[in-house]
Amino acid sequence: MYHIAIVEDEKVFAGQLQEFLKKYQKEQDTAFKISVFRDGAEILEHYEPLYDVILLDIEMPRVNGMEAAAKIRQMDGDVVLVFITNMASYAIHGYEVGALDFVMKPITYYPFSMKLTRALKRARMRAQQQILLTLPDGVKKIGIQQIFYVEVQNRILHYHTDEGEYAMRGTMTGAEEMLAPYPFVKCNHWYMVNLMHVTEVRKNVAVVGGHELEISRRNRTAFLKALTEYVGGMS
Repeated sequence: MYHIAIVEDEKVFAGQLQEFLKKYQKEQDTAFKISVFRDGAEILEHYEPLYDVILLDIEMPRVNGMEAAAKIRQMDGDVVLVFITNMASYAIHGYEVGALDFVMKPITYYPFSMKLTRALKRARMRAQQQILLTLPDGVKKIGIQQIFYVEVQNRILHYHTDEGEYAMRGTMTGAEEMLAPYPFVKCNHWYMVNLMHVTEVRKNVAVVGGHELEISRRNRTAFLKALTEYVGGMS
C-alpha cells in the first residue's frame, strides 16, 4: 500500500485529486492510504517521513508549496514530490527541492495518471532500498546504503549510519529478519555489518565504514564466505 498526501487549499482541487486517486486504484488494482492537508503549514506541523508521494499545491496561504517542500526535504530526503500548479515557470524552482514532476491546473485524469505512475515507480525503487526504524521519539526512514553496522547491547539495537547513531529497542534476531534481503552478516554476537562498507579484513578484525569490529572465531568462516560472494557478485 502506498501512502499519498494531498496538500491543497482549494477544496475543489483536493476533491478532484482524491477522485482521481480512487479511479487509479481501481484501474491499476493497487491500494492507497490518502491523507489530505489544507496547506503547507498543516503537513509540516507534525511531519514524519511516512509518505511515499506528496501531491503539493504551490500557491497556498501561510506556507506555500515551495517553502513546505524545502522544509520537508530537510526531514525526508526520499519522499517523491509532485507539484500541483497553474504556472509552468515554477518548474525551475521545483528541481531545487528534488521534485519529480508537475501537474498543471486545470487537472485532467490521463496526464495525471501518467505522472502518478512515474511517481509510484520512483517511490517503489526507493522503498526497496529502505527500512523504517521505530525510535523512542518517532520514526526514521533510512537507506540501506547509509547503514555501516548494527550493534546490540542489553536489548537495544544501535544503528550506526553516515548520519550518526540511532538507538531503538529490539533484538539481533529481529534486525537479522528485517535486513535479510540485504548484504548484512554477523561478524560476532553483538555486531552485524553491511558488506557494502567492509573495506578491509585483517586477522580477526573487519574495517567497516572506518570502524574496526572483531570477527569471532565462530562467525569467521561464514563472514568471509559472505564477503567473498558479495564482492564476486559485484564484478
